Amino acid sequence: MELSIGDILTAERTLIDVEVSSKKKLLEFLAGFVAGQLKDCSADDIFDSLLSRERLGSTGIGEGIAIPHCRLRQCSEAIGILLRLNEPVDYDAIDQQPVDLVFALLVPEEATEEHLKVLAMLARNFSEAGYREALRNAPDAKYLYQRALAGG
Repeated sequence: MELSIGDILTAERTLIDVEVSSKKKLLEFLAGFVAGQLKDCSADDIFDSLLSRERLGSTGIGEGIAIPHCRLRQCSEAIGILLRLNEPVDYDAIDQQPVDLVFALLVPEEATEEHLKVLAMLARNFSEAGYREALRNAPDAKYLYQRALAGG
């Protein structure tokens, strides 16, 4: 069965106007936000995992989009977090454009195939200009969440 965005994203994990000043601060924000929702997993563990993945190559996929992701031993199911930043940040994206839309993905350590399928689905959605535009123009977090689901 193919996962959809609705399987991994909740309204509570969809935020707008997030204020961060750098890629590092963004990853720290994500780690702190998710740590409160995972048992036995510290913000430091999540941050280290996200940062380790970024060291392999930027997860900034272009067009102002980043999909930071990692596998976590303490994670029992795929978790998505959608952020629209207040101001774009430099993210070392492949097109060198700053990032303002972030979809973070945390998956169980053993979920290799699921992880790749979810990343492919996210990349497909974000490759559509209309989808990106709808997310950027959402007036509030509730609408942002609904628009995200419409693409997935």
